[in-house]
Amino acid sequence: MNRDAVLVTGSRGLIGGAVQTLLEERGTRVIPIDLSPRAEDGRQTVECDITDIHRLHAIVAGQHVGGIIHCGAYSGPMVARDNPYAVVRVNVVGTANILEIARIHNIKRMVFCSSTSAYGSTPPGLVPEDVTLSPSSVYGASKVAGEQLVTAYSKQHGVDGVSLRLSWVFGPNRTTDCLIRTLIQDALAGRLTRQPFGRSFHRQYIHVDDAARALVAALDRPRLPRHAYTVTGGTYHTLAEIGDVVRRIFPGADITFGEGPDPVDDVQSQFDISAAARDLDFRPSVGLEEGMRSYAEYLKSRSKT
Repeated sequence: MNRDAVLVTGSRGLIGGAVQTLLEERGTRVIPIDLSPRAEDGRQTVECDITDIHRLHAIVAGQHVGGIIHCGAYSGPMVARDNPYAVVRVNVVGTANILEIARIHNIKRMVFCSSTSAYGSTPPGLVPEDVTLSPSSVYGASKVAGEQLVTAYSKQHGVDGVSLRLSWVFGPNRTTDCLIRTLIQDALAGRLTRQPFGRSFHRQYIHVDDAARALVAALDRPRLPRHAYTVTGGTYHTLAEIGDVVRRIFPGADITFGEGPDPVDDVQSQFDISAAARDLDFRPSVGLEEGMRSYAEYLKSRSKT
């Protein structure tokens, strides 16, 4: 994006923070916005609610913004389950506002952080992007709506937008529910882990650094033949197998899983990430065990502070 700034929404979140770090490390000027204005590690955040279109215009006006990576949202089907309207307001109306900013200010590229929750449950076999989306949660539906808005703004108004459907993201700074974090924290504390489900239930994880790399790659590519890409860590493991990785890191970890699926997750087959490899040159670089080991070191250091 040359000397252009990049607007990063949700910059205090798990993914937005990693995106900001990656952009700044390569010398890109970032305009980080979030509900929280607090400064961490010397980085200031511009306070902004993405449902406030006037505030968004005021922030962008006079700035030379070349791209947007839109991570700000309620993140995950387990968040705000008792307040579905809030999910729609932030995830759908907020995304429409960001697209309006891109349209009115003639911003070159808008990257939308979508989710594999948009698929809902999937049939057996490798899952490409072009299957019918059938979300089972309001969160998943909000991501489908966001993707459709991105595509429609591209077709009708010429906004160059692309959506990345990320699988379950783990790593430092995650604050919402995360099984990997729970397993590691229990092992660190010497607690038993007893999950009533998941022994044969598959989940596809991606390390936050890989998620950030994919989003930045989507920002950088001058032309993309697709409006949506699936991005995962390239693995397909049961929760019991995830537990086995934790036992390799912490041999004394006492972990058991019951049978049955996660009651707030979809039953999904392995996703095909070949389109992201072809068009974004994206390939996962952080292996599951490697990412879990580094995450364990991070959590260990945080437990001492």
